[in-house]
Amino acid sequence: MIFKPGTVFLLIILMTIGSYAQNKKARDWGVPFDGTPGKWNAITDVAGVEVGHRTIIEGDGKLIKGKGPVRTGVTAILPGGKKFTPVFANWYTLNGNGDMTGTHWLTESGFLETPIMITNTSSVGVVRDATLAWMDKHHYYNADADSIWYSYPLTAETWDGVLNDINGFHVKKEDAWMALDSARTGEVAEGAVGGGTGMVCLGFKGGIGTSSRVIDKKLGGYTVGVLVQTNFGSRYQLTIAGVPVGKELSDTLQNIYNGFAYTNNAENPNAETGSIIVVVATDAPLLPHQLKRMVQRVTLGIGKMGGIGGNGSGDIFIAFSTANKDAFNRTAETNVKMYPNDNIGAIFTATIQATEEAITNALFAAKTTTGINGNTIYALPKEAVMRILRKYNRAK
Repeated sequence: MIFKPGTVFLLIILMTIGSYAQNKKARDWGVPFDGTPGKWNAITDVAGVEVGHRTIIEGDGKLIKGKGPVRTGVTAILPGGKKFTPVFANWYTLNGNGDMTGTHWLTESGFLETPIMITNTSSVGVVRDATLAWMDKHHYYNADADSIWYSYPLTAETWDGVLNDINGFHVKKEDAWMALDSARTGEVAEGAVGGGTGMVCLGFKGGIGTSSRVIDKKLGGYTVGVLVQTNFGSRYQLTIAGVPVGKELSDTLQNIYNGFAYTNNAENPNAETGSIIVVVATDAPLLPHQLKRMVQRVTLGIGKMGGIGGNGSGDIFIAFSTANKDAFNRTAETNVKMYPNDNIGAIFTATIQATEEAITNALFAAKTTTGINGNTIYALPKEAVMRILRKYNRAK
């Protein structure tokens, strides 16, 4: 699709349903992964979880603050659909150069009571406030005459200023609402969509990715689903299926920044830039302290891709469990189930595997994107990647 300068294209999930089927996932290309995915190989394989995107693409050419070009959006994850569904949750940060609102009460209470929103760094405030207004309008939580309703929506971010007029503040209340209203189960659009529209990952175009794993029936047969917004790393770090793909592609498709070809290939740990937000869902009956242990394993999945959690990176993760549906009660005692710690290694493994594949899926789905000042970030050259994997005997 060609975007003409000055023409506004506001693309919501209902307008891009066709893109779901046309984007093959990394494993469909032949990338080898361990573990068994669910039906959709997505976070929505955890029953009840819904995902929606709002993608905003506007204009081309020179950056004019407040006018564009715009390459940004919002992604919404609803743990229990469009109704008040508190779930046990916990969070973790690998490197804290980023933001995720609402985490203090999450730590204190052990419950996630709101949708999870992901957008760009400069739009956290408007998306957080818009989510609160959406919850109020839809009576997401109905307070009776004797109770007080309060909420701390979780909104996370990564920085898309390479491609987007990020300080032009183009994400509005209506955009967050569209992401929420369009949320659904089933297939999830990946790549340069929603909050991931303007993101860069490991030297190539990044964005949204998702994957899932189903553990052995003998250990409960539970599902772990992961959704990522990828905006981290340098090309030399890129590792796929254990292969140093980024080093092999060091001179391929050099990205354009302000008119100059640029690819960060220096083997310098200080070269790490950007951030990653990871959302982990499961239907296993994990309590908050177990979810903390689970979400920490996200770091190992990122490490398998080559990420190091560098100084400039905001690596913030949240995990929730849709089990124990009746655990939340403001006045009465409740009973809960707890997954045995001696079996939790299967959950850890599933989290690592799904995180690695979700990041890879984001790279495989994203398309070459040109944004402000002609800055161009190229899509991962998938055919070349597969040749490299075959060279290392990691693909047929």
